[in-house]
Amino acid sequence: MYSYSPNFQQFNYTTTFNVNPKKVEEKPEGHVEIKRSYHTNVMKDVPFNPAFSASQLRTRLTTEDEKSKYNQLVKISDKQTRKNLDSLLKKGILLNADSNDKTSVLDSLFRIATTPRAEGLDAGMLIKETTATLNNPFVITQEFGDIPKEFEGEAVNAYKKSSSKPAFTAQQKANVPTEVNVEHSGTCVAASEEFNLAQKMPAEFARFAEGLSSPNMQVQKSIKLANLADNTLDAVWLLNAFEIPYEMKDFNNAKLTFAPDKNAIIRAKIQTVDKDPHERSCIDVLMQSTLMQVGSQQSYNSLTDKRQGKFNQNDKGLIEFEKTFTESVLEDKNKISVTYQTVDENAKLVGYETDMTTMKRQLVDTLDKGENVIIGYTQVDDNNIIINGHEITIVGYKKNNDGKLTFICNDTDDGMSKAIEYSEDYLLPKIHHAALPHDIVQNDVKMVENWVEGLNSYKELKKQQTGNTPTAA
Repeated sequence: MYSYSPNFQQFNYTTTFNVNPKKVEEKPEGHVEIKRSYHTNVMKDVPFNPAFSASQLRTRLTTEDEKSKYNQLVKISDKQTRKNLDSLLKKGILLNADSNDKTSVLDSLFRIATTPRAEGLDAGMLIKETTATLNNPFVITQEFGDIPKEFEGEAVNAYKKSSSKPAFTAQQKANVPTEVNVEHSGTCVAASEEFNLAQKMPAEFARFAEGLSSPNMQVQKSIKLANLADNTLDAVWLLNAFEIPYEMKDFNNAKLTFAPDKNAIIRAKIQTVDKDPHERSCIDVLMQSTLMQVGSQQSYNSLTDKRQGKFNQNDKGLIEFEKTFTESVLEDKNKISVTYQTVDENAKLVGYETDMTTMKRQLVDTLDKGENVIIGYTQVDDNNIIINGHEITIVGYKKNNDGKLTFICNDTDDGMSKAIEYSEDYLLPKIHHAALPHDIVQNDVKMVENWVEGLNSYKELKKQQTGNTPTAA
C-alpha cells in the first residue's frame, strides 16, 4: 500500500454535491444519465469477476448440498427474492466462491437463513437485501434514514451514553435530535468500497453480510502483510496505528477482525422495518459502519455519523490515507494512492502533479485489467479554493466519435440506482486522487510507502494542534 502525495493537505471525502435525491435532475455540466445498459469498449470488455472466465462460471446446481440449500432459500423467500436468486444463479454469481475462506454466495445466504441473527435483524430481509444488491450493486446508497418515534428512545439513550466522551460538548448533548437525525452522510468512501466489493467480489460481500449480521456482528479476514508495506514491521505499525483487531498468523500473514460500531445495530434495525426509497438497506448500514470503523481507527459513531481518530482533525468522512488503508485490507490488494492535484496550504488548487494524458492512461489501464477505480474528486469556488470533496467509482469507459472518452461511474449519493456518465473533459481535472494497482503506476511516479505518509500526516497534525514538532508515536 503506497501513496504518491507531495503535500500534507488532505481533505475529507464525505458527500456529493447533489445531496438531495429530490433534485437529482440538477446535474453538473458534463454529466449524462445512462438510460440503458452499458459496456466498456468492446475490445476491452471484461467479465464481472476477471478471476473467472465465462467457461469457469457455474450456472447450474450440481451437488445435492447445493440443491438442498437453494430449495430451502426459495421456500422462505418472497417473489422478488426468488427472482433474484434465479438471476444470481444464471449470472454465475450464486455459486461464486471467490471469498477469503472459499465459501460461496449460496453458502453465506443459507447461513443467514438457518443460523441466528443479531437481535432486531430479520433473516428474510437480510437475504432479500443481499440478493438485490448482488443483482444490482448500483442500489447501494449512503443516504441515512430518519429515526421513527418507536426507535427514538433507544437512539437517544445510546447517544447519551456515548456523549460522555470528551468529543461531545454540552451544546451537542442538548441537541440530541439534531445530532442523531443525520441529513447528509459522510460515508461516501465506505459506500464506494462496499459497491466495489459487491460488484467485483460477490462471495466476499455475502460473507461479510452474513458475519456482520450474526450475533457476534463481526467477520474475520486473512490478509497478506506485503499488501500493506514492504517490511513486515511497517505493516504491523499500520495495523496498530489503525487499531484494527488482528492476530499474526505468521511473519507474512495476519487475521483481521472487521466489525461495525456498537450503535450500528440501531440504524440497521430501523432500516429493516422503516426503509424509504433511496435510503440505505440494513446491509448498507452494517457494511458502511464497519468500513468507517476501519478507516477512522475504530472511532466511528453510526448515530451521529461522526468520527474521531489520530489522522484527521475533522469529524466527518475519511481522508485519502485512511481510505487507501481501508481499501487495501478490505480487498487484500496492494493499492497505491496517487494524488493528481497540487494544493497549497490555503486549500487552493494550483496545478497538477501529472498531465491529463498520463492520468487517463492510468485509469484506462486499470479498467482494462477488470478493476474499478475509486476516486476522490473536488469542487472549487470562483477562486479555485477547494470547498468540498466526494468519492465515486469509475467502472468503465467508452470511446466517442471524436476519440475522447466518457467514463461510466457509480455515485452512491445521487439518488439513482444506475450508472452515470462523465465526459473526460469534465471529470479528469476534478480528480484529486485515485487508488490504483501497483504495476499500473510504478514506472510513472516515485512512490512512498503509505505508512510513511501516515506517520508524516500524524506528525503534521500534532504539530498543528500543539505548535510543536511531535515525536513519533
